[in-house]
Amino acid sequence: MRAGSKYQHLIHGAGCPCHTPEFARLNQRLMDGFSRRSVLKGVAGTIAAGALASVPSLAEANDRATLLTNVRIFDGMSDTLTEGRNVLVRGGRIEALPPVAEEVADADIVDCGNRVLMPGLIDAHWHSLLCAIPMQTAMTAQVPYVHLVAAAESEKTLMRGFTTVRDVGGPSYALKRAIDGGKAIGPRIYPAGAMITQTSGHGDFRFPYEIPASDNTNLSHAEEAGISSIANGVPQVLNRVREQLMLGASQIKIMTGGGVSSQYDPIPSLQFTPEEIRAAVQAATDWGTYVCAHVYTAAGIKRSIENGVACIEHGQLADEDTVRMIVDTGTWWSIQPFLADADSNPQGSEQQRQDQRNIAEGTVRCFEWANRFGIERMVWGTDILFNPTRTSSQGRQLAKLADWFSPADVLKMATSRTGELLQLSGERNPYRGRLGVIEAGSYADMLLIDGNPLDDISLIADPDNMTAIMKDGRFFKNMLA
Repeated sequence: MRAGSKYQHLIHGAGCPCHTPEFARLNQRLMDGFSRRSVLKGVAGTIAAGALASVPSLAEANDRATLLTNVRIFDGMSDTLTEGRNVLVRGGRIEALPPVAEEVADADIVDCGNRVLMPGLIDAHWHSLLCAIPMQTAMTAQVPYVHLVAAAESEKTLMRGFTTVRDVGGPSYALKRAIDGGKAIGPRIYPAGAMITQTSGHGDFRFPYEIPASDNTNLSHAEEAGISSIANGVPQVLNRVREQLMLGASQIKIMTGGGVSSQYDPIPSLQFTPEEIRAAVQAATDWGTYVCAHVYTAAGIKRSIENGVACIEHGQLADEDTVRMIVDTGTWWSIQPFLADADSNPQGSEQQRQDQRNIAEGTVRCFEWANRFGIERMVWGTDILFNPTRTSSQGRQLAKLADWFSPADVLKMATSRTGELLQLSGERNPYRGRLGVIEAGSYADMLLIDGNPLDDISLIADPDNMTAIMKDGRFFKNMLA
């Protein structure tokens, strides 16, 4: 063995350095160092997910076809149900929608009892690692614990009928890998990774005693865990965006305005300069994907769009001129039913609760403008955050949109339309088939509903109404006789 000049003294006089006490101590120091860094960087989350190896592999291809018969189909795009067709599934994809009279050989036939078959639901604004854990715990707990909580919640998410989520903040890379590899159960994840924020921005979760920072200051716990990443100036923004792309981000999330759940940044604050925003957009575009931005106010929305942001997250404090700008520029708008009701994320101060009420009023205005202007690039998400008692409200929050939109439009927002938004990831898209639709060639992610959600949208609020849940051509729930 060659130990290098620095460690040649370990070899002198010994047949093999591996058995010397000095080498054993050196090896232990190295292993301890690797172990600490792995845990802090969130790699331990992958190890924790690997502990779920007893879960049967769900990623193996199924060569035998499944024919779903006796169904009424909501394809994710139409206003009415399609009848007279079966759905043929093979290898995780929808192979065809043959007429009911057409015989299909070598397929397992599943009689669906004249139920409604629809695409799996998609949440366009989800936080896989942060939804089911209190904020204080997320910011102080050991990283493996956060990942284990997220893995448990991911299975519940799928069992609510959400077969895909666009994760817009948090270190969900390891969880995604475990799910895709059949080591855990959960939805498809489009990860943004760490939320990129300026100092004092919406993703700056440092405690006051950690200020000021310097080049010699350790990263905060939230940065070490991969929840957020602080950048100031164009070079740092480029660096942080590229880091997330390196880790596997399918899109980039930046913070261009203040928020409710954070402690320091007022909602009207403008965050990141135009040059910094353009730098983030350039880095993402160079890798074939896009930037979405957390922002509420009209001024913040305008700055974001003018500098290349492709999707506005929230935007409830827009004015009418800004809404027209969103429409005219073809910008995507990912909005949430923030209505200051029992499903709202918990807030600790009176100012935060007042901000929440103001945003609730803005939510209603924006839904009304969306109807007036016929906005076609509006999608829906929950943004359930640090709220473990409310993750079960995911479907119920979608159903609330029926107060402003038809049931068909509500379902489109959570299926085909969000599926179209996911395609913006381009070369960074981790799943190269269509999602949110039932058509030949699309992924076989589908729900079988007792009743017709086009008549009664509340059916999707209760998972008990979902007789079957299929993802990637496999049943994860099947209550058919």
